[in-house]
Amino acid sequence: MRHHTRNFLRRDEGQAFVEFVIVLPILVLLIFGITQFGLAFRNYIAITDAARVGARAAAVKRTSSPCAAASTAIQNTVSAGQWSRISSRITCTAGANVGDQVSITIQYPYSIGLPGVSVSGNLTANAKERME
Repeated sequence: MRHHTRNFLRRDEGQAFVEFVIVLPILVLLIFGITQFGLAFRNYIAITDAARVGARAAAVKRTSSPCAAASTAIQNTVSAGQWSRISSRITCTAGANVGDQVSITIQYPYSIGLPGVSVSGNLTANAKERME
């Protein structure tokens, strides 16, 4: 029995498994990191588009409150979850005359959490249009 155990411990069949166990945490961390950064980039694209849509809506609406039109357009552009995060973080400045500039700024809070690494901040999107 002892001779069989010694031969079992000297064989190479377990080497690939040990290497896999060593590399697996790094691979999992890399996959989660790519996923988290991908989600943050998707949110950045969404708020950039929403800022552009909001600025355009404010520029073409002939109402007394172009910022309200921008807010409605932004709400219709983003998802409900995104709207709940950005609704209080939208900044709108608009002039009253044709040719004045409309500026929309949206800040989206994000947090990327991986074991040992935590990154958080605000994604910021800006869009400017001229009043028509």
